[in-house]
Amino acid sequence: VVNKIKNIESDPVYRNRLVNMLTNKNPLSVLQQAVRGVTPAIVMQTKRVGGSTYRVPIEVAPVEGKALAIQWLLSACQKRSGRSTALRLSDELMDAARNSGSAIQKKEETHKVAEANKAFAHFC
Repeated sequence: VVNKIKNIESDPVYRNRLVNMLTNKNPLSVLQQAVRGVTPAIVMQTKRVGGSTYRVPIEVAPVEGKALAIQWLLSACQKRSGRSTALRLSDELMDAARNSGSAIQKKEETHKVAEANKAFAHFC
């Protein structure tokens, strides 16, 4: 019985059904919503001006923002403890779709730092 459960959990069709049962939504729409929620509008870039180093907020292109969002989701998934990577990733995606989780915190932290360093925006 235990082996059957492990085989079922590793099956991608089962995971899609699990996400569908937990959220009552299409798994693809959950993925899209998660990536949209984690995508940053602003990132910090380091600029060196006159011997000093400043972190300057810069707007992100949509493609670059989505790439960052996927990287943040994967790193948040890797930091989670527990079961297989697929289940950790599905948990992180469901959390991101609900606007909670580590990836959302990373986005909010980035936006807070950008707001704090808004005075250095003229160095771009």
